[in-house]
Amino acid sequence: MVAAKNFFRVDDLQVQVYNSEAEMAENVAQITRKYLKDILEKQGKAAVLLATGNSQLKFLDALIQLGGVDWSKITLFHLDEYLGITADHPASFRRYLRERVENKLTPQEFHYIEGDTLEPVAECDRYTQLLQAQPIDLCCLGVGENGHLAFNDPSVANFQDPYSVKLVKLDLVNRQQQVNTGYFPNIDSVPQYAFTVTLPLICSANKIICLAPEKRKAQVVKQMLQQTISTDCPASILRHQSQATLFLDTNSASLL
Repeated sequence: MVAAKNFFRVDDLQVQVYNSEAEMAENVAQITRKYLKDILEKQGKAAVLLATGNSQLKFLDALIQLGGVDWSKITLFHLDEYLGITADHPASFRRYLRERVENKLTPQEFHYIEGDTLEPVAECDRYTQLLQAQPIDLCCLGVGENGHLAFNDPSVANFQDPYSVKLVKLDLVNRQQQVNTGYFPNIDSVPQYAFTVTLPLICSANKIICLAPEKRKAQVVKQMLQQTISTDCPASILRHQSQATLFLDTNSASLL
């Protein structure tokens, strides 16, 4: 395991900085494998919430390559999905996770948010019940360029949200980020609405790992760690979570 270049704490949040995204991903994969093996040894099963997006790619690949985890005892969930796109759409998070995770690991179960449902409100209720049926042992996160966690953009984020899953309107910064990362050809093709797991549900996880590599995340990392904790930067709520660790590379930590 490669040692972090720098360790520090901001309020309750642990922060680790690595020389490169590859080093960071490898290390987080090893931390995650050890944690999941320990949880399975203690309780025989686990529930994990997974993020999508470019920040997760190297980490997920490294975790899968490491092996050593009995995925047949693990139930998987995901954090968000666009409203109105099918499971085989190139930008669908269901497709991302089916191809990159489920098909390679064969978990006990992978519960997906059905983005193309005909009854979005009922889908929120269905997914809420699945999430609340057991504690979430691990939540994997990325941070959006607008500071969002999942699709909790600043305009809809609520630290005391009464819901576990809700339907939200995506802001323009978020929608442009989806274009910039190559998942949609232009902003008009990005859905305006999406399902998201809310911030209180995310913060209820027994362990949270948040990956935010790359230069384009440097500004939001600075805001997240150095400005007031508020929904102006939803990810700042992690500073109240002692079970959370933020993993950075030197690029994303460059403004600290």
